[in-house]
Formats: sequence, C-alpha cells, structure tokens
Amino acid sequence: MEFESKIYPQIGGYGRYNRIITLFSWFPNFAVSLNLFSDVFFTLVPESYHCKPPPSSLPGNLSRLAYLNLTVPWRKGSGFSHCELYRYPLNMSNYTELTPREVVPCTGGWEFAKPAGLQNNLVTEWNLVCADYWKIPLQHICFMTGWTLGYILLGTLCDWLGRRCALLISVVFSGLLGIMSCLSNSPSAFPFLRLCQGSTLAGVFLSSYIARLEWCDPPHRLMVSMVSGFFAVFAELLLPGLAVLCRDWPVLQAVTTLPLLLLLSYWCCASVFPESPRWLMATSQIHQAKKCLQSFSERNGMCVSDELFPAETLLSEIDEAFPEDVQPEYHHVVELRHTRSIWKNCLILSFTLFIGTGIQYCFTRNLHIYSPHFYFSYFLRVLTGALACVFLCVCVDRFGRRGMLLLAAIITGLSSLLLLALTQYLHGGLVLVLSVVGLLSSQALAMLSVFFGSEVMPTVVRGGTLGLIMAAGCVGMAASSLMELQNNGGYFLHHVVFASFAVLSVLCIMLLPESKHKPLPDSMKDGERQRRPPLFLSRVSRDNPPLLHTQPHAAECNRDSYARLVSATKKMLAKDAVPFKISISPQAPLLASKGTAPDAHEDSS
Repeated sequence: MEFESKIYPQIGGYGRYNRIITLFSWFPNFAVSLNLFSDVFFTLVPESYHCKPPPSSLPGNLSRLAYLNLTVPWRKGSGFSHCELYRYPLNMSNYTELTPREVVPCTGGWEFAKPAGLQNNLVTEWNLVCADYWKIPLQHICFMTGWTLGYILLGTLCDWLGRRCALLISVVFSGLLGIMSCLSNSPSAFPFLRLCQGSTLAGVFLSSYIARLEWCDPPHRLMVSMVSGFFAVFAELLLPGLAVLCRDWPVLQAVTTLPLLLLLSYWCCASVFPESPRWLMATSQIHQAKKCLQSFSERNGMCVSDELFPAETLLSEIDEAFPEDVQPEYHHVVELRHTRSIWKNCLILSFTLFIGTGIQYCFTRNLHIYSPHFYFSYFLRVLTGALACVFLCVCVDRFGRRGMLLLAAIITGLSSLLLLALTQYLHGGLVLVLSVVGLLSSQALAMLSVFFGSEVMPTVVRGGTLGLIMAAGCVGMAASSLMELQNNGGYFLHHVVFASFAVLSVLCIMLLPESKHKPLPDSMKDGERQRRPPLFLSRVSRDNPPLLHTQPHAAECNRDSYARLVSATKKMLAKDAVPFKISISPQAPLLASKGTAPDAHEDSS
C-alpha cells in the first residue's frame, strides 16, 4: 500500500503527535554531536610548549626567560624548541655564550602553555608530543573506525529489529562506554574505548535520523532534517564553554555522556519515540503496524477503530492488501547485488559524501595558516556549518535535490582547484575567502548527500544503505588524520586527489534521480523504479495532435469503494441480531414452476 497517499492522511498526516515525536528525535542528535566534537578538545595540542629542564646547578637568581635561554634552544620562526634541550655544563664558572652546547631530546617531561578550553587533556596528561605525537592522529583514526563499523553494523540492525530497538540498544552501550572512558587511565585503553563508543554513537544518530524522516510527509522532510543540523551546531557552540567550566578531560567526558544517559528515558516512555509505522508496513508486520497506526491516529485526533465508518476505511484496506497468515520479510544490503538503480545511487552518494568530508581538511588547513588561534578556525567552521544548513533549507525544496547537490559539488571543486593552483599568487584575504566558500560548499555537499540518500533508498534497506553511505563519509574524515600521522607529508597529493574527485562527482550526480516532493520508496521494486529525469525537458508539439483521443472507461472499478463494500458486508453477516426481518407471503406464487399461471392451468383442465 502507498503510505503517503492512502495511510498517512488517515492517521492525521503530520499532525500534533508527529511534531512532538520529531522534537524528541532531535535530542539524540544533540547528544551525539557533543560526544563527536569533544574529541577535538581531548586531543588539542597547546600552541606553545617546551621541554621541562631538569634540576641543575644554575644560579637561582636568573629570570624565567634567561633560564629558558640557557636550557632550551631557540628556533627562528617557532620560538623555543618543542622536543630538544641543552645539555647542562657541569662547571658554570667557565660558561660563556660562545661555548658550544650539545642538544639532547627531552627527558624530564614538558611544560605546556595554557591550552584553549581544557586545562588538562590527553596531550598534557600523557605527554603526547614529539616522539609520541603519532598517538593523537591514531586516536582520531580509531574513533572514526568505530563510527564506520557502527554505521555498517547498526544500520543493518535498524532494518532487522526496527528503528526504536536500534536506538535503545545504541543508547545503552554508548552511555556505558562513555562512563568507562571517564575512568580510563591509559593511553592505549582510551582509544579502544572511544572506538567502541563511536560505533554505538553511530547507531544513535542513524536510527534517530531514519525514524525522523519516516514520520514526516514530503513537504516537511527537508526542514525536519535540517533542524537536526542546527542542534548539532548548537552542541558545537556549547562545547568551548563546557570545556572551560570542566577544566579536566574526564569531567568533560562525563558531562557529554550525561545527555546519552538521559535518553534512556525513551525506554520507559515509548510514546516519545515510537516505532516507524512505515517500516512495520514495509516488512509486513501487520499486527504491530495496525497497533502503531491506531496509536498515531488517536494521538493526532483521528478516529480509526473497528467500527463501520470511518474506521473501516484504513484497517479494512490493510486487511484487503495483506493475507491473514502473512509473515514478516526482512532484507539485507547484500541483496543490492541483484539491483541496478539502488546500488548505483548508493555508490554515487557514498562517493559525494566521501568527497564532502575528506576535502574539508584542505580548507581548514588554510584557516590555520591564516590565523593560528584555535578558536578562530573552530568558530569559523561552526559558522559555515550553520550557513550551509540555512542555504539548504532555502534552496533545496525550490530547486531540487539533484540540482543543489550538483551546485555544491561544482563550487567545492572550483574552490579546491583555485586554491591548489593559485595559493602562492593570491592575497591572504582571497585565500581566506576561497577557503570559507569551499568549506561551506563541502559541508552542504556532505549534509545533502546524507539527506538525499535517505530519500532515495528503500525503507526495507534504508538503515543498511544509509549506513554504507555514512561509513564512506567517516573514511573521508579519517583521511585528514592519516595526513597528520605522516606529519602532513602527503598534503599536496591529498589535495590533488580530492580536487579531482570533486570534478568527477559532477558527472556522477547527473545519474541520480530526483526525490523532490516524491513519496519515499518502501520496497526494493519501488527503489528500482526511480530513474533520473531527462537533462532537457521537451514539450510536445501542439501542431501534431494524435488522430484518436482515447479516454478511460467511465465504468472502471473503484478499489476503495469495493473494499468498503466488502468489509461492510462481512460485518453485517457477522452480527448475531439481524436488523430487519424478511417476511414470506403465504399466497402461492404468481407463476408456477414452468412459468404458467395457476388459474389458467385449472381452467384448461
């Protein structure tokens, strides 16, 4: 049955109850964003640090600057050396400035300047600098690997167990792993715990995103999804203040885990996050679907029950469409190998999301060059994310999903190519403008790829396919950490590859269908019917009308009226008391069995 046209209007449409549960579906996005972006503060390296000089026989009346000049080498352009220390002479009486001094690695720890946000994070507590700096990008890679695995595994779980069940399982394990991360005291245990927590956070985000989309009608899908992006922006804006208040990283980890623990209330109150009736209908779980539809209709103020009218309309159509012994049918993403359109759309959107997340590193690196302060690049990135949400809210419903995705890919590719070719010849302000424009368009490309993918993927495999798309985005985010793991040695190649991919994506996007104001596909057949619209719309010439104009038959059978008639007849036959009595006349029939009148027969005899 078509959900938007036949079921959705009869349960109240996007009524009051749908708006309430949509509001509750935004809170998981806020909690997930807090835990995702808090990783930036956990691994933030202070702007200045140097070796901690060991106790020596230096005079005690030296100032701090003079003391540092005698113990720490000075590097032109970067200040005091981060990883080297002067070996102290034993006899300070014979020391002069011309005395050659040997440089040795740091052995007594480091002195860190006041970092942005937290006073104590993983870097300052475990001295993850110099020879141990590689552990920071490794931790980022582990975190993104967890998100990748979570999207793939828990996306499939959404298709098998449902959106609500997947959300509750993910919330429980993400809360427990968050508490365990607070108590971890080892630089090797923390990345493993963050990997596991990242996988469960991916399940929270994915299940809430899909359920929110399936509760809405086509006119509200875009706005509802973009508002969830504003909740993520609000979480990013709130994080610096929380970091200043918490001061220590275990406290910040506990604070960001608290919203996840509050989401456990969804387990007790099923009405604030119900199961998706669309998924229940698509997987042929008719008994649960009828209960869920009745709950939606009652809370939206509609009357759907087992009475004759108007209840009979929806429930009788469901009974008519599905047999009584129907069994649930679950699908897996492995079935995509038998499809043509679905796997193609999934592959293209995975490619665009991979580009949108991976190329952002090329733009944010220019922001660090323009201004080394952490808060400048941080808040500028958050601001561009908010502007990208506003841009999509205004333009996507007007110009279509495919057209705006194509525009975002073109702007991203042009900005990247201009920066790649002309950075040495452009003024610093122009480099900043191109970086901001490229960052904004790449964020819009990433957000629209996720939203587009959720609309064109079928309901029966929406969790698994959207999980594959978003897993590709996590691989793109991990690519920046791979560059940092190599001390940015492959940055130029990274920039060239992603700029080339951005240009290539322009051709791939033309193969996508358009989902603007269209119902969500539910079955695999519905997903296969989606075709890309023609590049140029041609009008039929009015000078060549057809010779014969055919009209549909007027006496065509109305399926809705037939369903009402059948169900009403069944109910009348099932009643014990007959509402009227059929009276039998005692007189003889006017016609005999052979069709002759009885009086005429007697006269002839």
